[in-house]
Amino acid sequence: MKLKNNMKVLIVEDETKLALSLADHFKLGGHIPEISDTVATAAELVCVTHYDMILLDIMLPDGDGRAFLRSLRADHVQTPVIVMTARSEVSDRVDMLDFGADDYIVKPFDFAELEARCRAVLRRNIGASTTKDLVVGDITLNPLTAELQTPETCFTLRNRELRLLEIFMNAPNILFTKDQLADRLLSISETVNENTIEVYIGRIRKKLAGSSTRIETMRGIGYKLTSS
Repeated sequence: MKLKNNMKVLIVEDETKLALSLADHFKLGGHIPEISDTVATAAELVCVTHYDMILLDIMLPDGDGRAFLRSLRADHVQTPVIVMTARSEVSDRVDMLDFGADDYIVKPFDFAELEARCRAVLRRNIGASTTKDLVVGDITLNPLTAELQTPETCFTLRNRELRLLEIFMNAPNILFTKDQLADRLLSISETVNENTIEVYIGRIRKKLAGSSTRIETMRGIGYKLTSS
């Protein structure tokens, strides 16, 4: 079983070299990695975006990854989580599994082993969890197929269109600044100019033409998704 194409992976790791190496590895495999180096940023990302896999470090600058993992499971977030840890004691590994981890891997590790563990976790989760369609007003988005259904027609979204619309549909009526959207939409290594977000907003607006659901501009502040 290969990892499915376009799998979205959240890498929660504050060691920059390792995080970037992991991101590059997943990009080469046709996947979509995002990096967070803090618990706070990871929590924000999980609130607005669906991930197929989370790779979680334990010791982070602003807290313990185990507390973050417990909060995910308490909120009924079923995204598979593989803990990356330098701890190899049996008791530590048992604790992580009890906290809700699907698996763990001890640092330093080979990327081939990590991929094998990802495959094993995904096999166990097939049929155990499904991603529900997102519905706001008269539009429906399937995050797995990237299909957007409007009253007019059905569109297959491109990657960043999908990710941007997911952000809005997971938090309707919530105002996002350009900087907040850029942080969630673009990787750290990408250059963001003032027009980047506007371009993607414009593309989605064209697809929502004829719908009562729309992206509103709050001049000088940001954007929000509303439905009348």
